[in-house]
Amino acid sequence: MIVKQLAEIKGTNHDIDTPTWNSRRLLLKKDGMGFSMHDTIIKAGTETLIWYRNHVEAVYCIEGEGEIEVIGGGTYPIAPGMLYALDGHEKHLLRARSQLRMVCVFNPPLTGAEVHDQDGVYPLVDEESRVSR
Repeated sequence: MIVKQLAEIKGTNHDIDTPTWNSRRLLLKKDGMGFSMHDTIIKAGTETLIWYRNHVEAVYCIEGEGEIEVIGGGTYPIAPGMLYALDGHEKHLLRARSQLRMVCVFNPPLTGAEVHDQDGVYPLVDEESRVSR
């Protein structure tokens, strides 16, 4: 059984803080669950281009308001209780009107070292933080 507390992750190398988001990585590839799970804050007033070319992601909003715009598709409001799943590797813009707090699940699981590249993509990274091409 795996038991973790968010307070134990804050301030560690599994607490990734960027100008537009902060991701606290609760479960990672090394945990052997077959997915990773993150407690993520999207900072109020920001817009972030994201494209999970190498991953699928499910996101459940627990706090805040914003919207997701699928590039070449629709725009959907985000509010507490809303879930969206990027099962087709959709490139999207995430906009936060207020601070958003979301639970994010990724497959394949992240190792914990990933950050978005210039295209908004998480690379595939192995346990030793080597990027797979």
